[in-house]
Amino acid sequence: MWKASFLGILLLLTSACERAEQVQRPLDAAPTSTVQIAFTDVTETAGLGAFRHETGAFGQKWFPESMGSGCGFIDYNNDGWLDIVLVGGGVWPGRSAKDWVRPLWLYRNNGDGTFTDVTDEAGLGNLTAYALGITAADYDNDGYEDLYVTTLWKNILLRNNGNGTFTDVTQKAGVAGDSVWSSSAIFFDADGDGDLDLFVGNYVYWTPETDLWCSLDEKTKGYCTPEAYTGIPPYFFRNNGNGTFTDESQKAGFAPAPGKTLGVAETDYNHDGCPDLYVANDTQPDQLYRNNCDGTFTDIGLISGVAYDENGKARAGMGNDAGVVDTTGQVTFFVGNFSKEMIGVYRYIGNDLFIDRAAVSKIGRASLQTLTFGLFLFDVERDGDLDLFAANGHVQDEIERVQDGITYAQPPHLFLNDGYGFFEDVAPKAGGVLAQPIVARGACYGDFNRDGLVDILVTENSGRAHLWRNETKGAGHYLRVQLVGTKSHPQGISSQVVVRLGQRRLEQRVRTGGSYLSVSEKTLTFGLGTARRVDAVEVRWASGLQETFGPFDADQEVRLVEGTGRPATTLAQAGQ
Repeated sequence: MWKASFLGILLLLTSACERAEQVQRPLDAAPTSTVQIAFTDVTETAGLGAFRHETGAFGQKWFPESMGSGCGFIDYNNDGWLDIVLVGGGVWPGRSAKDWVRPLWLYRNNGDGTFTDVTDEAGLGNLTAYALGITAADYDNDGYEDLYVTTLWKNILLRNNGNGTFTDVTQKAGVAGDSVWSSSAIFFDADGDGDLDLFVGNYVYWTPETDLWCSLDEKTKGYCTPEAYTGIPPYFFRNNGNGTFTDESQKAGFAPAPGKTLGVAETDYNHDGCPDLYVANDTQPDQLYRNNCDGTFTDIGLISGVAYDENGKARAGMGNDAGVVDTTGQVTFFVGNFSKEMIGVYRYIGNDLFIDRAAVSKIGRASLQTLTFGLFLFDVERDGDLDLFAANGHVQDEIERVQDGITYAQPPHLFLNDGYGFFEDVAPKAGGVLAQPIVARGACYGDFNRDGLVDILVTENSGRAHLWRNETKGAGHYLRVQLVGTKSHPQGISSQVVVRLGQRRLEQRVRTGGSYLSVSEKTLTFGLGTARRVDAVEVRWASGLQETFGPFDADQEVRLVEGTGRPATTLAQAGQ
């Protein structure tokens, strides 16, 4: 009986794999021979040079020091220009060289390629925390993006007052959590009611008193790995619609769980209209929380095939992302892992099953020697398919003494998608900042100068931030889409958008989360290749409403309002 069932599963998988591999060459892609991918480091000229991530290190190598920090693109003042938030880290009072550092830095976009530090002006200059991650969304539906900061102790919710300042409402809202190590967090509309719920990944039980002695060479103390500590289950806070939340971690099905979470990405892998969560765990099986569409979730990571590598081993999951990267229309998951583990790649094939495509996608071998933290999908050259950026850097500063071929500072990967879901790392060829080794952690994307090319922001552990302006030559046309919900969330979060170009279908999702400890912009950038016109934009709102907008001319930003069937405004990009 067992053998018959096993053979049946094998036959099902084989059949599904064959169908899933039947991809079609995309039409209207930008000619790759004329595209020159280039990024320029504008950190200093943009006014971000003063930022430094602080770990508080004082020689004892306490575990949290190696793990921060995150970053984000937000629009806190609703002027249409992306602002930047950077997580500053923390110190160990009485032990570190400093008694206090800024946990959070806020930079206002001046609209001319530069930023102004408004941290103090915004009321964020007196925060006290050992901060790690950031997410941002309008949790109270008042039209302004709020901030949620994950820390080593109690987390912090900062309400945007709508006048350029923020107020700490953590206790009133009920989302502080316990005094434990939290990591990546995500706002999403779990139940389609228009109010954003909050998932918070937690890592391990660690305190200065429980810090362990770990070593790579059995002589000197090094940073521990999470195997030495007990994991902490995540939090799930249900939004009550009145500015407060209720902890429903167990009721909703998120606890118990192994914990050691570092990444979380929203998806609707099975197209049932209910948002699911793909969770990356460090040395524990990764999880796929399927939304049961009744307020509860079921972890199907193990039976779906995304929990382990192809050898049945749990890996050191860091940041992650999810998106459609080929012409099958099915979601593919990506997860950063430790050096010698390669980036994980899993594509959905139906019936709650995924296939491992790390090797066949050509991402696996190229990422074998690097340790990836932040990673995300975006269309770097606007040819109509999503490419993969991976920010790399090791956690052990002495790794080069004990392992050949592994470095502490590492250059990033930029995997260019051929439209079939096969990738090539073009970072070495592109050179410049893409060939620069850094100790990267958080990474996010956003078009900060509104030229239609998506830019990159990366934070470095115990180092600076890196703002890389996309200056790719020969990129295709584009359409930027901003959603305005009426019954759904005002920012359209947890809604799905499909752009139609003849027979071609381009799909993205409005969401927070993804990557590592970071948050990217919520306006979607669709590369159109040589196409100068979009036939239609189809929106499946989080409320369940399905609408079609358009057609639209290329090279503009459109704002689509739920329930109207037409754009509220079209916004020209900078320089047009």
